[in-house]
Amino acid sequence: MTQLQPQEVRDVAAIDLGSNSFHMVVARVVEQNLQLVSRHKQRVHLASGLDAQKNLDHAAIERGLECLAMFAERLQGFSPSNVRIAATHTLRQANNAHIFLQRAREVLPFPIEIIPGVEEARLIYLGVAHTQPESNSKLVVDIGGGSTEMIIGQAFKPELINSKQMGCVSYTNQFFANGKLSNKNFAKATLAAEQKLESISGHYRKLGWEIAFGSSGTIKAIREVLIGLGYDDGIITLKRLDKLSEKLCEWQTIEEIELTGLTPERKPVFAAGVAILSAIFKALKISNMHFSQGALREGLLFEMEDGFKRSDIRMRTTEALASKHLVDLEHAARIKGQAKEFLQQLHGELGIKANSELFDLLEWSALLHEVGLSISLQAFHRHSAYILRHTYMPGFNQEQQRVLAMLVRFQRKALKLHELEEMSLFKKRHIVDLIRILRLSILVNVQRNDDPLPPLSVSINGDQWTLTSSDSEWLDHNKLLHADLVTEQEYWRNAGWSLNF
Repeated sequence: MTQLQPQEVRDVAAIDLGSNSFHMVVARVVEQNLQLVSRHKQRVHLASGLDAQKNLDHAAIERGLECLAMFAERLQGFSPSNVRIAATHTLRQANNAHIFLQRAREVLPFPIEIIPGVEEARLIYLGVAHTQPESNSKLVVDIGGGSTEMIIGQAFKPELINSKQMGCVSYTNQFFANGKLSNKNFAKATLAAEQKLESISGHYRKLGWEIAFGSSGTIKAIREVLIGLGYDDGIITLKRLDKLSEKLCEWQTIEEIELTGLTPERKPVFAAGVAILSAIFKALKISNMHFSQGALREGLLFEMEDGFKRSDIRMRTTEALASKHLVDLEHAARIKGQAKEFLQQLHGELGIKANSELFDLLEWSALLHEVGLSISLQAFHRHSAYILRHTYMPGFNQEQQRVLAMLVRFQRKALKLHELEEMSLFKKRHIVDLIRILRLSILVNVQRNDDPLPPLSVSINGDQWTLTSSDSEWLDHNKLLHADLVTEQEYWRNAGWSLNF
């Protein structure tokens, strides 16, 4: 009799740090299958702690940390590679987000990524696509506490993505701050949302979709209330939303609302959510919408395991950006290879692990260091940095984009290191080391010809870096490169570094 081999099993978890609630989903990976094991949700009301100067107050930070401490209990024994945590709108907005992230690291020992709005939208779409029967094309709408994401895609591939700064918490503060429910307040909120959608609604209607899905708490609450009002199928339509708005205006204040299916926690922001969804229905001309259990955290989870790996997404993103900006790919590939070789020589001494993501970031920055040439040769390193900081790059979180921008910003000219930013996922000293490696890799390939370089090596002695060649006469035959190295040596000296060759 054939003996069954034990199946390989591992536990993975994804956490979504939203403006209103924090969510965690835990799953088990059995061979190629993902089995959801548990869901955890905690109301944190992070957005309500954001003051006029866009700083999170002490109470909101403490509520968030308390929730993360609870999640940490469930994640004991999980390896960092099996946990992914994404923070969304409120932490994107907060000026003091770094303080929250530093304290969070003490409570929950896993990296937290602050993701751009469009990246949040892409992951939401992935979460819905994986948890719904396959359809030719779908529209996905997710109304959060501070932002709303709208995506049209085919199967698992999003095609049209937008994130708008309108959410049930921010709209409650803006249009229902006095707690009053009135047709006038509803009309103002709906009109404001329609105006936000004016510039994009035509694109959505033109592309079209086969089926519309709503995800997350706001749309789930609307569905539950509609069922409570007798619409047993739970399908959302504009006519039903209008009825719901009329019903809400029977009460004078938000506090008085009594609707079957509406939880006390959701009640304060419910009216604003209804107004935003009504505007989306009108602007996009949606006939009906179904609710989907899948959302951002499921997207994070499935991307960890799916064959459509995140590294592949980021490689495709990088290559597409290089192509779009007409980068000299052969030259970029030479620098990428040289940079990787230098980092492999030095990573042990620099305290960078062999499997560190810093290897990828260095290679991607090498591939993209000249994207700014598409704007102008003058100060192209600054143009490159601007493009990498502000372009939508699927698969990259906010800090990864900032690292790429910093690496290309400091690829040449004076080293104004006071402009380096603080980070939470990476150590500043490692970014400084990558800057040195990238600069040297670009410098030794400055002549842009096809002649192979002799084997080069970099060594470190204290704070002194030394570049050596297997060909002792190499620099004698490359006078221009020698002059460039002398100039580079001066740049390093002014930054408090030391370079020998």
